[in-house]
Amino acid sequence: VLNRTVVKEVEFGMCTVTCGVGFREVILTNGCPGGESKCIVRVEECRGPVDCGWGQPISESLQSVRLACIHTSPVNRFKYIWKRLRPDQQPIILPNDSAILEVRRDVHPRAFECDTLDSNEVVASVRFTVYTVNEMQMRSSQPDIDIALVFVLTIEVIACIFIIFILIFIIIKWVVLKASWGGKGSRAEILSDVSSMKYKDSTSLDQAPAEIPRLEDNTLSEWNE
Repeated sequence: VLNRTVVKEVEFGMCTVTCGVGFREVILTNGCPGGESKCIVRVEECRGPVDCGWGQPISESLQSVRLACIHTSPVNRFKYIWKRLRPDQQPIILPNDSAILEVRRDVHPRAFECDTLDSNEVVASVRFTVYTVNEMQMRSSQPDIDIALVFVLTIEVIACIFIIFILIFIIIKWVVLKASWGGKGSRAEILSDVSSMKYKDSTSLDQAPAEIPRLEDNTLSEWNE
């Protein structure tokens, strides 16, 4: 009996996160059961860049905001350090050590940061901005303003298109009328020329009999001589 050793080849799927801690699939590309070309062997943890930039609250109202650190299950596996950031000063470390922080809005906007640690190593860091009540009211009314602006712009575009069509119609109508007037004028000139020619012909016919006797008189006088 020959012992055949199957060389197993694996590849790794995409990490589920672009920063912090996530998961990825380990895929077997050779030696899968049932003759499959690929099969998932396991799911393992993966890590991206530590800095996750500015995050979004998980929930908020006009009075308070709920912020969350970067984490995976189980939540209690990691250690969390919350800080309140101050411009040109050292951040203030907050006593809260849970993954969720609830903050009430102040008269001034504030910035917070959460560091996620695994075995005393920072694996993720995210920052948040907590706006004031007035700023939130302005931000909430912004979509209504945008909708009204889009509506007004749409009406203006439709009105401009309508005016352009009216101008085109007026120009075409004016060209047609001008061509019609030009045709009528040339036809009137032709008719006037024809009538004048007829008048001249009739005049010449009226004058011809009066001249004939004179010619006869001249002829008779020549014969008498």
